[in-house]
Amino acid sequence: MAELIEIGEQQERVILFAASTNASDDTEESVEELRELVKTAGAETVGVVIQNRENIHPGTYLGKGKIQELKEMVWESGATGVVCDDELSPAQLKNLEDALDTKVMDRTMIILDIFAARAKTREGKIQVELAQLRYRAVRLVGLRNSLSRLGGGIGTRGPGETKLEVDRRRIHERISQLKSELQDVERHRDVVRKQREQSGTLTAAIVGYTNAGKSTLLNKLTGAGILAEDKLFATLDPTTRALTLPGGEKVLLTDTVGFIRKLPHHLVEAFKSTLEEARYCDVILHVVDCSNPQMDMQMHVVYETLRRLDIKDKEIITVFNKVDRPDADTACRDMSADYKVKLSAKTGEGIEELLDLFAIILRNRRIYFEKVFAYRDAGRIQTIRKSGQLLSEEYQDDGIHVKAYVPVELFEELYRD
Repeated sequence: MAELIEIGEQQERVILFAASTNASDDTEESVEELRELVKTAGAETVGVVIQNRENIHPGTYLGKGKIQELKEMVWESGATGVVCDDELSPAQLKNLEDALDTKVMDRTMIILDIFAARAKTREGKIQVELAQLRYRAVRLVGLRNSLSRLGGGIGTRGPGETKLEVDRRRIHERISQLKSELQDVERHRDVVRKQREQSGTLTAAIVGYTNAGKSTLLNKLTGAGILAEDKLFATLDPTTRALTLPGGEKVLLTDTVGFIRKLPHHLVEAFKSTLEEARYCDVILHVVDCSNPQMDMQMHVVYETLRRLDIKDKEIITVFNKVDRPDADTACRDMSADYKVKLSAKTGEGIEELLDLFAIILRNRRIYFEKVFAYRDAGRIQTIRKSGQLLSEEYQDDGIHVKAYVPVELFEELYRD
């Protein structure tokens, strides 16, 4: 009887390369992050090349000598491709392809690849394909060579080779179609957002550097049950869940896509509708991994991304997460935050302090209210319970005596009645 041989998909082996033009540009840390991105995409890093240069070479990114060194490393290690830590221009991509005779990818392609694998909702899939097509439309020549060389693998998920082989006109037609579909999704999101605003419920957007623990925190607070892994971009699609505070008030929490250094322009544009959840929320819940030695840089990236999205004038709670880790930095600072709390989303340590902060913010946004309601208007008390904080209700001969804290809009409405 012939023995069956199981043949699995061979893991790709890649070499990372980068150019450092400044001693303070954290190139090595950025390359380490790229290593994690490549691992998340499903490939193994077998080598790293970093060249110190005054400027990036406009035609080939690296200098001639380093390209030759990189080519020899590809041959000696049996690598199936190389990945640049920066976004390559169409000319650089094509010239490196010709010089190295192997598949050439860049950081943007890897991030897009991860997003393509992780997008589950219709909106997420539309956004990813839109970002990929915008990126690839101007890189058809180099990418066509790369994809035909190895026939797939990391950096090629999503629209795929068939879409790249059509001409630019067809690609732009597809982009227009996707933008139209995305506008439909955005209109639905606007309707949902307006309903939330009318309800007077406090809304908070959870933002932070990728892998800071945003999804773990949402799960801890609400039991959302969403995927939370120790990987970059473990979750992609936004999730909104209701948090009930000890006093009975509700807060709507929305998990957003993680930020990262050198976040591709195509992604910021494509995911603007998702990230704009942070623009329309009442509170920014900024989650920071205080065990990461790059904590300050990551906080800077988050605030820069919020600035690019024109998100400002929001109350900010900075959550210094992962305090349970032995390497956690206990001297945490954030001068941009209105409130700060140290906690562990994994163990639950410090969660009560965060809930107290939400209660304080809610109280500050409400007005003390006293009124005697006629018994026929008893249904209005349920409205107060839903949107405010009911302190007391006493049933007396002249009506129901109510004391409460209510949102400004509801305060005006109740006194008009």
